[in-house]
Amino acid sequence: MNIPHHPGSAALVAGYETDGVVRVPGFLQPDEVAAARAELDRYIREDLPSLPPDARTLEKDDHTVRNLWRLEKYNEFFRALGGRRDILALIAPLVNGDPVLCAVETFNKPALIGSGVPPHQDNAYFCQTPPDMLTVWIAIDAVTEANGPVFFIKGSHLEGMRPTRPSGVRGNSIGLAESPAVPLPEQYCGLLQPGDATIHHCQTTHHSAPNTTPHSRLGLLLVYRGSHTRTDPALQAAYSAAAAATPPA
Repeated sequence: MNIPHHPGSAALVAGYETDGVVRVPGFLQPDEVAAARAELDRYIREDLPSLPPDARTLEKDDHTVRNLWRLEKYNEFFRALGGRRDILALIAPLVNGDPVLCAVETFNKPALIGSGVPPHQDNAYFCQTPPDMLTVWIAIDAVTEANGPVFFIKGSHLEGMRPTRPSGVRGNSIGLAESPAVPLPEQYCGLLQPGDATIHHCQTTHHSAPNTTPHSRLGLLLVYRGSHTRTDPALQAAYSAAAAATPPA
């Protein structure tokens, strides 16, 4: 990792607190990106077929991987990555306490068939209070304007949780009840080179379009919460209903 003023850069913290999303160039170095890609390829090929259904979500072709879930549970390489001291030191001031690794997962966005993600706030899935939880979204492939980049609405994390409804989308079962009022050109588009990352708050509204290009858009996600957060029963009930309607969520 090659982050200016790391750890806990004042500019990084200020930007995160104000906007709810920050871009971190060079979060992983090229050799680290290559190692992560190789391990994901090996894991899908050798390990995934024997794992429980909760380890993945498939695209509509029922063959191509859309998401890998619970890599911190099923894979030592990614569990170790999520527990790296330099990453934890970067995350600590953003979650206002001791960071706890909650999930390592992927959004694969395969070429031509990668499905979109409806507008949502992650805490509709995480269900934590206080909402001191975030996602580090690391580009393994280049993220371009054409292949389904993530759009974020800056400052939306400061507005609290918005009403939700089941989305019917496998892998993203719960979304916003109403579409965001902020026009797309005014939203922040997370364009990234391999190894770059965005870090976004669990209440930041975001979404992405399908990938219809011949280029995959693989993202590796590390999810952390502050050790002081607790599960919110009302959020958990809404998520459980949505997940039951469209498994796996």
